[in-house]
Amino acid sequence: MLASITPLGEQGRRRRWGRTVTAFVIASTLGGAATGLAAGALGSLLLRDVSWDGRVGFVAALLALGLVLDLAGKVPGPRRQVDESWLDRYRGWVYGAGFGFQLGAGVVTIVTSSAVYVALGAAMATASPVAGLALGAAAGLLRGATILAGAGLRTPDQLVRFHARMTAWREPARRTGLVLQGVLALAAAGALLV
Repeated sequence: MLASITPLGEQGRRRRWGRTVTAFVIASTLGGAATGLAAGALGSLLLRDVSWDGRVGFVAALLALGLVLDLAGKVPGPRRQVDESWLDRYRGWVYGAGFGFQLGAGVVTIVTSSAVYVALGAAMATASPVAGLALGAAAGLLRGATILAGAGLRTPDQLVRFHARMTAWREPARRTGLVLQGVLALAAAGALLV
């Protein structure tokens, strides 16, 4: 999707990149807010009587389990991707909003990292629909903002170099994410021991 919704791609479809991306980021934030709200509401039903330490333990366990799944390359989730035929069928703001909402929701397209589930688990652990909504919106905004990486792509050569950089950074970014997730798991577990 990063390669499809660039200034270069939008120009080729006679769309306005700024309008498409604005719709994408707003919808991604709303998609995250919706799943966060649902997770927080579920948490208010299932975890409202669980102590704060119990909820922190729940998130620590999710972080640790997620780390194991990520290291094994076995993160569960749907195998579907967004429908790229929308790019030719709809206006830019329509596919921007549609793709953004799906990406922001986190769990309706391919899940490549357990961090998506950890974010939902953290929203659930708040045991509050409002706090869950806030956490989900933040996660959705962060996922949606990734599209801004392509803001300067206006020529085919720039797009090719961008893809090369993305490929080169894939493994270092994955490792960094795993290290950070491990640090968070240890910090959450450590907080329970204090």
